[in-house]
Amino acid sequence: MIRNFGNKLGLAWWAKIETKQPDATYWFGPFITKRSLNDNITSFIKDLSDEGSSKITHSLVRCKKEEPLTV
Repeated sequence: MIRNFGNKLGLAWWAKIETKQPDATYWFGPFITKRSLNDNITSFIKDLSDEGSSKITHSLVRCKKEEPLTV
């Protein structure tokens, strides 16, 4: 609930994760702190890699994000 409120205010942390093969952008979040995002992003990236995604890059962004979370 606090994460959603922070997101609505544009204060939440998100990871923008881009992959090639498939060519996709994923948004992972919201997180209240940058540290909590950093603590959790590794498992999300590993899941993408295990599913066959390649050339995975990411950036951490503080913003308001809504659907869609996968493009």
